[in-house]
Amino acid sequence: MRAEDVLGRVVLVTGKEEFLSALTVEEVRAVVRAHDPEAEISEATAVDLTLATLGELSAPSLFSTVRCVVVRGLENLPDESVDGLLGYAAAPADDVALILVHGGGPKGSGVLAKLRKLPTVTEEKSAEIKPWEMGSFAVGEARRRGATLDKRAAEVLVVAVGHDLRSLAAAVDQLTSDFPGERIDEEKVGRYFGGRAEVKNYEIADAMLAGNRALALQELRWAIESGTSEVYILSAVAGQLRSLANHVAGNRDGGMPSWKQKSLNQQARGWTPPALARAIRAVAKADADLKGASSDASYTLERLVLTIAALREAA
Repeated sequence: MRAEDVLGRVVLVTGKEEFLSALTVEEVRAVVRAHDPEAEISEATAVDLTLATLGELSAPSLFSTVRCVVVRGLENLPDESVDGLLGYAAAPADDVALILVHGGGPKGSGVLAKLRKLPTVTEEKSAEIKPWEMGSFAVGEARRRGATLDKRAAEVLVVAVGHDLRSLAAAVDQLTSDFPGERIDEEKVGRYFGGRAEVKNYEIADAMLAGNRALALQELRWAIESGTSEVYILSAVAGQLRSLANHVAGNRDGGMPSWKQKSLNQQARGWTPPALARAIRAVAKADADLKGASSDASYTLERLVLTIAALREAA
C-alpha cells in the first residue's frame, strides 16, 4: 500500500474479523505517517458524524495539511448523514486519507452498496478466518514480520494458543522477536508453547487418518477428559487432513521434514481424492456443530473419528 493509494481516497474496511480490520486501519495510518511524519491522525464514530464534523475532521490544521481520519461503526451512520458522507466520498480532499470501518452484517448495507460504486473508494474486506485457516494466518503473520514459520509449526502453534487472532498474532510476534532471521520450526514453537495436550491433538489426527479408530477414540477421550478444547482438537484434525489432501493431490512441500513426508506417504496409501473430499466435508460439518448446531461436542468428535476411519476403509 502506497500513499497515493490512500490520500485523496476513501478506504472502506468491512467484515466481522475485528482484528484484521484493525490491522488494515493501522497499515493505512502507517502509510500516511511514512509519507508525512507530521500528519494529523483523528478518529470519530459514525453515529456522531455530520457533514459539519466530517468537514472539521478533514480540514487542514495549523500544523499539517495531511490528515488520516478513521470513522468507526459505519453501520450506525444516521440516515441524515448518508448524503453528506457520499458527497465527500465522491470527491475526497487530496491530502486526506478517510477510513470507513463497517463491522459486518446487514445493517448499513445500503450505504456500503453506494460507496462501492464510487471510483474513489477502495474496499478492504476482513473475511472471517475458519479454524482450518488459522495455520495459514500464522504463516502469513510471520512472513509479514520478515520471518519464516513452518506449516507444521504453525499448526502446533494454533493448537497451543487457540483461535483468537490477537493471541495468535502476539505469539507469532514473540517467536519472530526471539528468533530473528531464523526459520521457526516445530521445536522452537514447542519450546515456548508445547505441552502434552497439544501433542495429543496431533496423535488423534494421525490415528484418525491412518484408520486406527480404536487408538483415535482412546486418545480423543483422554484429551477431552484432560480439559483440552474440542475446537483445538478439530483444528489439528483439519490441519492434518489439509496436509494429506495436498500430498495426495501432488502438491508436495519441498521444505517438509522427512519424518512428515514418510507419515503422509503411509497415510496416503489408504485414501482416494473422493474419500478425502468427503472427509473434508465431514470436518466442516463437525466445525459447524461445535459452533452451536450440536449440544454434545464429545459426540461430534467421536462421530467424526468413526466417519473418517470408515472413509479410509472404503477408499
